[in-house]
Amino acid sequence: MSRKTKETDIQLELNLDGTGIADVNTGIGFFDHMLTSFARHAEFDLKVHANGDLYVDEHHLVEDTGIVLGKVLADALGDMAGIARFGEARIPMDEALAEVALDVGGRSYFVLKAEFVSPQVGQFSTQLVKHFFETLASNAKITIHASVYGDNDHHKIEALFKAFAYAMKRAVKIEGKEIKSTKGLL
Repeated sequence: MSRKTKETDIQLELNLDGTGIADVNTGIGFFDHMLTSFARHAEFDLKVHANGDLYVDEHHLVEDTGIVLGKVLADALGDMAGIARFGEARIPMDEALAEVALDVGGRSYFVLKAEFVSPQVGQFSTQLVKHFFETLASNAKITIHASVYGDNDHHKIEALFKAFAYAMKRAVKIEGKEIKSTKGLL
């Protein structure tokens, strides 16, 4: 999927049946590291080539990447027949511990309980952690509850991305043929 605006140009490919291969280049090193970690731990193949108005700041590029990744996830899941639907994970990273529980159920909602001390990790604003996941959840139509504590913002953010990866991996696992809903539709 592609998204080109006056602010960004995003090219993204996702294979849910992959092995964790990532080819990510957004121009924001820490964000590249987080998306690569997500792909590796979810065992999704992910290719992201993104350019944006980084001379302004990284907001537009991170937001638009969340939009495209969310839409690609929604498209890849189709009617969601057969998937486990729910996923959760607790991931430690040194002193940090992240927890993510999610529902790939066609409704978007995002809750984050986290505090970041540093304004940035590398060239990545810590304010964008919430915004990225909020944007992704909205476009993927998934509900995500996430929390993290710790001392080091790099560890906290990385643990969140890894917990999200493992929760998604569990939620999209094929467990049958039916849609897991009493309504018969998600």
